[in-house]
Formats: sequence, structure tokens, C-alpha cells
Amino acid sequence: MSFGSVLEDLRHRDKVFDFMMPQASAQLDVSKGYILYLEDISVSFDGFKAINDLNLYIKEGELRCIIGPNGAGKTTMMDIITGKTTPDKGSAWFGQRLNLLNMSEPQIAEAGIGRKFQKPTVFEEHTVFDNLELAMAGDKQVLSLLFAGLSGEQKDRIDEVMTLIGLQDCRYERAGSLSHGQKQWLEIGMLLMQNPKLLLVDEPVAGMTHQEMDRTAELLNSLAGRHSVVVVEHDMDFVRSIARTVTVLHQGSVLMEGTMDQIQNDAKVKEVYLGE
Repeated sequence: MSFGSVLEDLRHRDKVFDFMMPQASAQLDVSKGYILYLEDISVSFDGFKAINDLNLYIKEGELRCIIGPNGAGKTTMMDIITGKTTPDKGSAWFGQRLNLLNMSEPQIAEAGIGRKFQKPTVFEEHTVFDNLELAMAGDKQVLSLLFAGLSGEQKDRIDEVMTLIGLQDCRYERAGSLSHGQKQWLEIGMLLMQNPKLLLVDEPVAGMTHQEMDRTAELLNSLAGRHSVVVVEHDMDFVRSIARTVTVLHQGSVLMEGTMDQIQNDAKVKEVYLGE
């Protein structure tokens, strides 16, 4: 790859990370144990109410699964949290003191909210190591990245994340040569390089093999506690493998919250989601 193409890729990377990746997290007030509050949120598109008086509370360090049929409002909910969509009414707070509705997408990312979309977005011509380096929190200026070099602490952090996502044996492989599941793990690793407080993960196991799904379950479980993790997923077997608390959305509102056993045995959930 030429020097010019590297520069162009890095410039593109800066634009992407400004909107997708959180910077070093702000100090958050979590005295009540909640890191995210959505209260009385509603939003309509062309007369269709995508979110309808939604109330959702996520605890610090929690792993929460969000399920629901197509059109239930899952994607719109994540768009509101990350600033892509402004609701018609309601309030959204991060750490009790950050009003998400008054913040831009980059500001929300900088506050410590990271979002992983269903389709992985990695820099395929760069190595696994390079992808994690480019995603690192801190100074992302192009020339600084190219010439300043990494400190021992930064290298240790990359190694730590690489081991966590299970790609330590692929450190010098091009990201484009990775399997679909490995690309998903790499993108999660890129988010982790930014030290987020809250991770929003959209359908992480779509298209994965059973082995990759098992590894993804282990990874997400390992993140809980150090991070708050919200997983939106359709695969019920996968949800069952990681679920602690499950929220069921229906017509833009919370239909029920509880354990997976409670969800599966609830008559309303069976009717609107499980088709019984």
C-alpha cells in the first residue's frame, strides 16, 4: 500500500471514528446504579409511532438483551441513544447528568457510548494490530499515528484487547482475510480500544457458525461488569446463552422484562413475539 493511500485511509478512519467510536469516558455519576435512562420516549415517522412512551433503564456493568419482532423499535431505540434520531418527546440521560438529547453524535461517542452495527466495519487492507491501533483512544492525528510510535503501555493495551477478542494469533493478518465472525470480534475490539462505558451491539451473531456464536457469547459475557452491554438479537438460542435480563419490545414500548424463563413463559410474549 502506498504512503498516499495510507494517509487517505487514516483520514477516512478519523471521520468514521469521530461518529462511531467513543473517546476516553467521562466521569459518570452512577450513584443509583443506572448508567442509561430512557423515560417517556416517543418518536414518529410519517405518522407511524416507532417508539411509544418507552421507559428503559440499564445498570452499570449490566448485560441486557433486547428482543422483539421486526418493527418493534429496537433500531430506533439505539438511534436515539447514539444521537442519530431525535425523539418527539421524553428524556434520555447517560450517567444521570449527561442529557443525550442535547448532544451531537460525536459528543455522545466521546462521553463513552460505543455502537456496533450488524455489518462489521473494519479496515480490510490493514492488519488486525493496525485496526486496533487506529481505534485507540487519544491522539488520532494522521502524522502522530504514522511517526510518533506506540508507548509500551499502548502496545500492552492492544495485546490485552487482542487476547480478549481471541485474535492474538492473527495480529499481522489483513482484516479482509478474517472470517465473518473474526471481523465482528475485531470491531468489538476496536470499540474496546476507546474504553467505552456502554456498548450497544446489534445482532452480533448474524451469519456466524455455531463455534463463532459460542465464542461471541463468551466474549460478551466477559465484558459485562467492566462495561454495560446492550445486545439486540433475534437468535433466541444465542440470547438464552448470555441472557441475564431480557427486555421485550413491542410496538415501540416495553412489553415485558425478566429472565429468559419468565419471558418464554409469558402469555403476552408468546402471543406477540413467539407466535403462539
